[in-house]
Amino acid sequence: MGKVTSASRIASTTADLRTVEWAVSRGLIDYPQACAAMEDRVRRIAEGSACELVWLLEHPALYTAGTSSRRDHLRAPSRLPVFAATRGGQHTYHGPGQRVAYVMLDVRHRFTGDVRAFVRTLEAWVIHTLDRFNVRGETRPGRVGVWVRRPDKGPQSEDKIAAIGLRIQKGISLHGISLNVEPDLRHYVGIVPCGVSDAGVTSLSDLGLPVTMEDVDNALRTAFEGLFGPTAAAKDLSLVAGAAP
Repeated sequence: MGKVTSASRIASTTADLRTVEWAVSRGLIDYPQACAAMEDRVRRIAEGSACELVWLLEHPALYTAGTSSRRDHLRAPSRLPVFAATRGGQHTYHGPGQRVAYVMLDVRHRFTGDVRAFVRTLEAWVIHTLDRFNVRGETRPGRVGVWVRRPDKGPQSEDKIAAIGLRIQKGISLHGISLNVEPDLRHYVGIVPCGVSDAGVTSLSDLGLPVTMEDVDNALRTAFEGLFGPTAAAKDLSLVAGAAP
């Protein structure tokens, strides 16, 4: 338990630190459209006809149910649209003000197929990003994601600020992380977030940090490059609506 403190690059050098393409979509991207784009991109990465990609976006307000989701954890099924997700994990919320980062990386080469090491590195990515806003993110044994302590709510209180959900297909990752910047946290009442009922959910805004999405994007990119290596503006954005470098 505790904060990831090492700033050293964790990704395996067997990937030769190949440049990862980086794209940001403006506006709200429909969830099914995003999933279709990811599936196509991952297929092409596995075939060797496309580069790895990190895609930053926002979704309209919705819930997704991962492959381990429980029906009773969807507390308000009529509150928002609900989509079945091919990622692992349980229910989560996506919506405006939340930065979703879909990470399409070759886990076979970068981590020799070690998915747990990959997840730990994604958690470190979020933690190093939060560092830039003087927020201390932490991990918890048996829980995937990043947490912050909330002594203002009680001595043992903690809230989740970032969720991680993945799928590995032909050695390539799909889905990724969601970091709460300034979403409508009231929508979390409609689910048991990630199956955790004894902790809350927070955001940078909720913590008193009125940062912009651009600020967060810049911090994410810098932290990512420190762990995974260089990035470059995506060249082929034909499947990524509204995307920009």
